[in-house]
Amino acid sequence: MLLPDSKRILLKLSGEVLMGNEGFGIDPEYVARLAEEVKQAKDSGLEVCLVIGGGNIFRGIAGAAKGLERTTGDYMGMLATVMNALAMQSALEKIGVATRVQSAIPMNAVCEPYIRRRAERHLEKGRIVIFAAGTGNPFFTTDTGAALRAAEMKCDALLKGTSVDGVYNKDPKRFDDAERHETITYSKVLSDNLKVMDAAAVSLCRENDIPIVVFSIREKGNVARVLAGEGVQTIVRKDD
Repeated sequence: MLLPDSKRILLKLSGEVLMGNEGFGIDPEYVARLAEEVKQAKDSGLEVCLVIGGGNIFRGIAGAAKGLERTTGDYMGMLATVMNALAMQSALEKIGVATRVQSAIPMNAVCEPYIRRRAERHLEKGRIVIFAAGTGNPFFTTDTGAALRAAEMKCDALLKGTSVDGVYNKDPKRFDDAERHETITYSKVLSDNLKVMDAAAVSLCRENDIPIVVFSIREKGNVARVLAGEGVQTIVRKDD
């Protein structure tokens, strides 16, 4: 595994993990725990970018399913990711980690607009950069936003911290006989329609040769283990 040799990574967290054990919203204690893990990654010498989903507050597709216009719902979801980014920024700065939030939707009163060169400068200065509001466009997920930012920032890997400890051949929450892959190719993920990330995100990573590492963020200390090449995970890599 090449992660121990990485210099810059993008960590993608699903918004649901910020709920902790709550059913909705943001659990400050759980966010503080996640911030400690992100700090450990930075302290290991890595340059760290973050993208956080918004599903703990609002999910555009779910809103559309209930009759809300899809474009409006997606913009509401983007605003939810800004709220999560600000919560994580606050938690990181409480433990002494310089952090900047950059939003694809300009909102200068609360964060910076996304500017690639400025983001690179922040990383070079040892700051963590949290990219919010996805791509700034409806009909694209935060996974696609994460893949896009990982490509733009020339990240060595995209780590997806979720509630599942890897990529399975079928949904492990529904099927007891689901089997986890240690490694799998981008093409296999796409052809089998495995729900790792959406197809646009996987294709972006394939085109830019960015490995995707899927692991459970709910297990304490897992970020450090994954970065050390240990722990339970699945690596999505280039085709043979």
